[in-house]
Amino acid sequence: MSETVVQIVRRVLLPVSLLLGFMVLLGVLVTRVFARTWPFTVEDAVNRELAADRTGAWNNVSLVFSTLASTQLIVVVTVLVALALRLWLKRWREPLFLCAAVTAQALVFLLTTVAIDRQRPAVEHMDVSPPTSSFPSGHTSAAVALYVGIAVLMALRARSTGAKVAWWTLLLMVPLGVALTRMYRGMHHPSDVVASFLNGGTCVAIMARAVLDRGLRWGRAKLPTIQRRPTLPARG
Repeated sequence: MSETVVQIVRRVLLPVSLLLGFMVLLGVLVTRVFARTWPFTVEDAVNRELAADRTGAWNNVSLVFSTLASTQLIVVVTVLVALALRLWLKRWREPLFLCAAVTAQALVFLLTTVAIDRQRPAVEHMDVSPPTSSFPSGHTSAAVALYVGIAVLMALRARSTGAKVAWWTLLLMVPLGVALTRMYRGMHHPSDVVASFLNGGTCVAIMARAVLDRGLRWGRAKLPTIQRRPTLPARG
């Protein structure tokens, strides 16, 4: 087995598989084991309160944030940002990191929804329900992976602490806004979006370790050349 395959298994496939197992376990705990335990017993009340406070203006704001994390826009933004990074930095490391983080969270999200068939909140739904279940939130998970992934890359390139803080503040607002609006629009329970932050954030961390680590060698390392000492003439 080549060193590249070993590194892919150790740094990508194994961590993502462990994350999937943890997400499924978390879903079982939330929806079955502790469903009648605080704080999960108050989730329905939170959703009802958000639904009761809907206004025309907030409906429009929530639609904007929800659209920012729609599947179509996530794919388009990921591709465009990846191409821009490739043209700007003249290498594939950063584009690969971003695409891998977004792809990994999508796989974990889809497989988790198959295992955890949770009903959506018992309030009016402002969006057409996709075929996936409520746990976890795909919109929130995708927003975390994409926009936090971009924040990581921009913070690494920033030359001042102020610039790093600005990038993190600006880009973290998107997944936070998406999480709130998905609950506001009646599409997810609070625990759904919390789990999605875990999924998206962990995928960003996994791919950062696997792809952005400059000390990692993919493939066989070049063996050092052994230099022979010059042979000294024999003394007569």
